Amino acid sequence: MIISSASSNAQFAQIYWTKYLQPRRKTFAIVIERAKARNEISTDLDSDLVFDTMSGIMLYALIFQPTSDSWTTYVRRALNLLFRNA
Repeated sequence: MIISSASSNAQFAQIYWTKYLQPRRKTFAIVIERAKARNEISTDLDSDLVFDTMSGIMLYALIFQPTSDSWTTYVRRALNLLFRNA
């Protein structure tokens, strides 16, 4: 699993960060900036923190299936909570 490999192999973690996570964070930041420009979300929203939080929610739901809800339903509920005051 990626988490296990990244936690025990610094070189793998760096490659995964550079090749996979960073490009997605940058793209996500563009989406957040556009939403800010349209006044859909707060202008002080931290896109990196939101990305990390969303990633954590999705990873947790994939591994533990915390409710009887489908993965999609659980993640949407969690993200609605996250963005409620955004």
